[in-house]
Amino acid sequence: MKNSQTVLAFQESWLAEPRVALDKKIAEYLGSIVVDQTGAFLSQVAETKLRSQAETLANELKTQGEKLFKEKPLAGVCIGIKDNIAVEGEQLTCGSRILEKYRAPYSATVIERCEKAGALIFGKLNLDEFAMGSSGENSAYLKTSHPTHPDRVCGGSSSGSALAVAGRLVDTSLGSDTGGSIRLPASFCGTFGLKPTYGRVSRYGLVAYGSSLDQIGPLSNSLSDLELMARVIYGSDPRDSTSVQTELAGWNSEVSKSANPRPQFGFLADNCLEGLQPEIRLQYEVLKEQARSKGAQVSEIDLGFLKQSVPVYYIIAMCEASSNLSRFDGVRYQSRAAASFEASKLDEFYESTRALFGSEVKKRILLGAFALSSGYYDDYYLKAAKVRRLIAQELNQVFQKIEAIVLPTSSTTAFKKGERQTDPVKMFLSDLYTVVANLAGVPALAFPHSKDNEGLPIGFQIMGPGFSDEKLVIWAEQYLTQAIDVGAK
Repeated sequence: MKNSQTVLAFQESWLAEPRVALDKKIAEYLGSIVVDQTGAFLSQVAETKLRSQAETLANELKTQGEKLFKEKPLAGVCIGIKDNIAVEGEQLTCGSRILEKYRAPYSATVIERCEKAGALIFGKLNLDEFAMGSSGENSAYLKTSHPTHPDRVCGGSSSGSALAVAGRLVDTSLGSDTGGSIRLPASFCGTFGLKPTYGRVSRYGLVAYGSSLDQIGPLSNSLSDLELMARVIYGSDPRDSTSVQTELAGWNSEVSKSANPRPQFGFLADNCLEGLQPEIRLQYEVLKEQARSKGAQVSEIDLGFLKQSVPVYYIIAMCEASSNLSRFDGVRYQSRAAASFEASKLDEFYESTRALFGSEVKKRILLGAFALSSGYYDDYYLKAAKVRRLIAQELNQVFQKIEAIVLPTSSTTAFKKGERQTDPVKMFLSDLYTVVANLAGVPALAFPHSKDNEGLPIGFQIMGPGFSDEKLVIWAEQYLTQAIDVGAK
C-alpha cells in the first residue's frame, strides 16, 4: 500500500517513532521509484545522502519534539524537483540532450528554502524539453505515461512533477508554470497544482523559458500539503529582479480571517465552453451547483478574450524562448557535440551543437526569432504585447465584479499518446483555459474533481486577482473540492 498520509499526519506519527517512521517512508518511496513505469524521475539523489539527512532530522526530533516542526515545517517531507530548477551538485538537464552532463553549481532560492525547512530532496523529475510542451511527450530522455492509463499522456510540461505526486513516489513536488505547465498535468493526473502570482515565488535558479511568464509552484495530493509548501517557498528574493520586494510576497496564513464567507464566483458562459468534452461540461455544471449549495454566490461571465489569449501567449513565449535559449552556444553550460570539434567556422560550430535541441524546441526558437526579426517585430511581438496588456486590463475589470473565476483546466481529459503530435494547433489549444493566468500574472489553483467514463481524472481550476493565492486555497477547500480519490493507486 503506497503512502497516502498528508504531511501533517505523517509528522504526528513520526513523533511517536522518531527512529523508525522516516526511514520506513524513505524505503517505501525508494522502492516505488525503482518499479515506477511512468517515467517520472530522470535522476535520484544518492540514498546515502538521504539516509544521513534523515538521521540528522531524527536526532533533532528526539531532542526538540514537535518544536522541530515550527523551526522546520518541512521536516521529513520527501519532495521531487522538476529538472529545470537548480539543485547544487545534481544534474540540470531540462529534459534536453544539450545539457546531458551539466550539473548545477548552485541551488535555486526555492531549493535553499525547502532544505532549510527540513525537506528531503529525492531527485530530479521529467519534463518536456526546456518546459516546452503540453503533453509530456517531448523529453529527450524518458517518455512519460499517465499513472492509470499507460496509453495516455500525463500532461506537460511538469509531467514528472505530477506523476511523482499522483504515483505516491514523493510527498509533494515543485514544477514550473509558463502557460499551464503545472495545472494541466495536475488535472490530467488527479492532483492539486498551484500557479502563484507572478513575483511571489523567486525564479532565481529556474532555467528560463518565457521570463515574463514562468513561475515555480507546488503540486500535491492535498490542499494542506500544498499550503505547507507555499508557506516555505513564497517570499521576496533580492537575487530575482522580478520578485515582489514587499511583505506581500510572503504567504499570509491570516488571510482566512478576512476571506469573504460567501465569495462571488464567476463561471464561464456557454460561448466560452465550445469544444468542451461532454463529461467535463456535465461536471462543470455539477461543480457550479456544488459551489452554490455550499454558500458561494455564482454568476455567469463571458471571457471573450480567451481565444485571443492562445496566439498572444505563444508569440510572446516563443520570442522570449528564442532569446533565453541563445545562451546555449556550445561554449558554456553544456557538452559539445562531437562534430563541433571539426568545425572551421563559427556558424558550423553553432549548428553542430544546437542540433542537439529537440524538434519542438527548434520550432519555437525559429518562430520566436522570426517574430522578433526586422520587419516583423511590429506585426507580431509588439502587437501581441499590446493585446496582452488589454487582456490583463479586461481581466482586472472582471475581478472588480467577482472575486474568483472557476473554469476548466483543459477542454478534454488526458488524450492518447501521439494523438496531437502532428497537429501543433490542436496541441496549442490544450492551453486555452490556462494561459490567461500567465499573461496577466495572476494566481490559479488546479484541483481534482471527478472522473470521465473511462476513469480519467477531470480537474478544474480557480483563478483570482493578483495576491489572492491564499484565498484560492481556502475557497477551493470550502466550496469546490469533494471527497474523492482520483489519483493513482
